[in-house]
Parts: sequence; C-alpha cells; structure tokens
Amino acid sequence: MRLLFPTLCALALSACGSSGDSGHTGNTSSGNSASDDRPKVALIMKSLANEFFVTMADGARQHQSRSEGAYDLIVNGIKNETDLAQQVALIDQMIASGVDAIVVAPADSKAVVPALARAAAAGIIVVNIDNQLDADTLAEYELRIPFVGPDNFAGAEKVGNYLAATMEADQSVAILEGVPTTYNSQRRTAGFLKAMNDAGINVVAQQSAQWDQTAAVTVTSGILIQHPELDAILAANDNMALGAVAAITQSGRGDAIKVVGFDNISAVQELIREGRVLATADQHADLLAVYGVEFALEALSGGAKQANRTTPVDLVTIDSLE
Repeated sequence: MRLLFPTLCALALSACGSSGDSGHTGNTSSGNSASDDRPKVALIMKSLANEFFVTMADGARQHQSRSEGAYDLIVNGIKNETDLAQQVALIDQMIASGVDAIVVAPADSKAVVPALARAAAAGIIVVNIDNQLDADTLAEYELRIPFVGPDNFAGAEKVGNYLAATMEADQSVAILEGVPTTYNSQRRTAGFLKAMNDAGINVVAQQSAQWDQTAAVTVTSGILIQHPELDAILAANDNMALGAVAAITQSGRGDAIKVVGFDNISAVQELIREGRVLATADQHADLLAVYGVEFALEALSGGAKQANRTTPVDLVTIDSLE
C-alpha cells in the first residue's frame, strides 16, 4: 500500500477570482527567488471565485511569507465547483512541474483520486483538505491520504440546532445541497437532517444548487413555488445562502423565511447583522489551508503521523459577531 504524507512546498499565489480560459488563476512567486533546497508545495483548491477559497489562499500566502523562505507555495484554483477536468489537469501540471507535495481541496471526492494516484507514483506527498476523499475509491487505488479538515456533520448539526431552537415542531424547511458527490456536502446534509429530525421539523425539499449562488437563486425560487408554506432554508455553503436570500427577497417573503449557511464569508456576516441570515458555521478559512500546509511540513521533517486531523468549526450568530 502506498502511503501519502503531506509535504509542503513553494508558494506562488494566484490572483483572486476566476480569470482566463484555463480556469485557474495565474501563479505569482512569493519570496525572493526560488531555491532548489526549499520544498515546493502546490495548493490546489476549488473555485477561487468563491470568497471562502480566496480567504484560504490568502491565509496560505501569509503563512508562507512568515516562514522566512522555509518553503515555496504554488496556489491554483478552478473556475467553478464542477470543473473536475480542470482540477485533474492542475494536479497533472503540478506533477510535471516536480513539486514535492500537493495539498488539495478536491472538487469531487472520487474523480480526482486517479490523478492523486499518479502524484503518489511520482513520489509526491499528498494532503487532503476541506472535502474528504472517498474511502472506497482510495482503497481501490491502495492509497492512504490524510485528511486535515473540519467535522462537517457536527458543524451542520450545530447550525441546524440553532435554527431549530427558533422554530416550532411541524414547521417546514428545505435543504440546499452542494455537489452531491462531494463528501462535505453529504455530511453537511446529514447534519442538517439530524437537527431537523430531532426537533420534529419537516424537511419538504432537498435539492442541489452545486455550491453556486446563481443556481441557488433558481433552485430556491422553484422550491418557494412548490412549497409556499416554507419556513426556513438550510444552505450547505454561504454562496448558496446568498442565492437563497436573493430568491426569498424577490418573492416578497424576506421577513417570513429564515436562512442559515455554512462557511462564514464576509457577505453572510453582513446579512446576519442585517437579520436576513440567522446563522452560519465558521471552519476558519484563513487557517484551513494552513493546517494542511503545516501538516505537510511536519511530514517532511518526519514528524507527522499518517492519521486524519480534525480542525475547528464554530457556530456564528449575531451574538458572536457583536
């Protein structure tokens, strides 16, 4: 069985936001000049059009800048959450460029595993962050890749319990799921369902909005037509929560339907302050990539164990923002 440990590498940070036909941001080197002696780490993320992943990239860049040249970092992201082919291409590109480690937030829990197997075969250390890779698919390729990230079930359950405490039994909610094949979407949905079921609240709709704000507007609008009795929406990320709020506002029911999210992006913090979103979950985007990078650096020094590490996830409400 091939063991994959996190390694850390070099930093070239791409500009935030999606640009160009390639689907990833351009790389810029951090630090003065590249050194063959420094480990090179590639951070490969999902959409850099999503504020959450931009914050992750910024956190990694700041960590590298404080490292006084201990490692170099290359940061890439895809145009949107469903561009799996582009993420696979980025992994292959990093293999070809000879990085020492890849820290990856996979857009799909299964589809990128073959590419990561190629990285392992090339002697590259791999660390999984954000969205956990599928255990059965890893076993198929005889890979063990450590996951460094939050307990998405527990985080979603916290948010769901907070919402449930403001509702009555037999009221109705809908869940906006992320990409259905991603483990973090599945676990967040499960956490939401647990909280609603425990409170006796009816889940009348579960639909994917692909982590996307625009898709969430469309999906939410349809749900509101089908379920005019709806009392709340639980969105598996804040991008979709923004779309849900927009659709609810367009429907003229902005004061009647509660919304919760997951990620704690600044736009949702503002909506919480305005009373248009009830709560979200903070998985500390500014540190999430850093956790993976530090795990990789530790592995390079021979200190990291081949075990998953759970990172914090906290409830965010108007009380915590004041």
